[in-house]
Amino acid sequence: MKAFVTGGTGFIGSHLTDALIENPEWDEVKCLVRSSEKWLEDKYYTKVNGDLHSIKVIDEAIEDVDIIFHIAAIVKAPTQNELDFSNVGATENLVRLAKKKGIPKMVILSSLAASGPSNGTPRTESDPLEPVSMYGKSKKKMEEMVHELADDNISITILRPPAVYGPREDQIYTLFKMMSKGIAPIVGDGEHPRLSIIYVEDLIQAILKAAQQKEKGVHTYFVSGDRDTNWNQIKDIVTTVLNRKVASVKIKPGWVKKIAGAVETTASFFGIYPVINREKANEMVLEWTCSHQKAIKELHYQPEYSLEEGISRTLRWYKQHKWL
Repeated sequence: MKAFVTGGTGFIGSHLTDALIENPEWDEVKCLVRSSEKWLEDKYYTKVNGDLHSIKVIDEAIEDVDIIFHIAAIVKAPTQNELDFSNVGATENLVRLAKKKGIPKMVILSSLAASGPSNGTPRTESDPLEPVSMYGKSKKKMEEMVHELADDNISITILRPPAVYGPREDQIYTLFKMMSKGIAPIVGDGEHPRLSIIYVEDLIQAILKAAQQKEKGVHTYFVSGDRDTNWNQIKDIVTTVLNRKVASVKIKPGWVKKIAGAVETTASFFGIYPVINREKANEMVLEWTCSHQKAIKELHYQPEYSLEEGISRTLRWYKQHKWL
């Protein structure tokens, strides 16, 4: 079989590409590469030079593929239009091209952010989409567009993971790095808000299981880790793995928003849109949990890594690669 992967140079996409390359069932793995190969350098794959809006390039590249894995997305931008251009418009291009070429299967990565916060009850696939961030709204629009374009000739599986962590990840990593220095910034009291989180290898397993789903139409699933958690538990695991004392610095939700506002305003003077911004702050103070019971039942997905093992593996990788 032949696969076409978007986002293959990124955190999640590179892990997926590794898994496909290592599996003898896949004869060829094509990856769309905009500039740097990054995590794909020196690996056995077919490089497709272009970006998500390179229609002609993609049209030619997917001529003989059996499946498209659409992993690429942008998670932060100063305007809704920029997020929609990349997350909605680019996905629309892919779906239209897949239909044109008669490609039977697509797996598309969405996000828990499209669904919205859980507010005490884990989100399920039957809940209405109520995003609170521009990124979440772009993913909601993307999902709605996929439903509008899909027909009875294609099977599309949409996965909605929560926060994803693991080797090569560089955003949650900043919190791990601070903890490695002995400080754990925690929003709220540490017990709340609760959150779902998934180790990258479990997400890759879910993506590969989604690829095996052949029923036509659009199928949507939440996928998550072995259990929901909170920042106190995460801090305790990091403390154990690193064998060092980590002091909690608890920040009231109101202060999170003030700090993020100050960071964003300062960064704007340098033409930068920072990771910690007003949008991100609005999400950080809310609860983000989801149930993956539907994925267990229909995709036979089951998390393989406990929270402890996932964090331990991640921290070891950071240390081995001098990130910590």
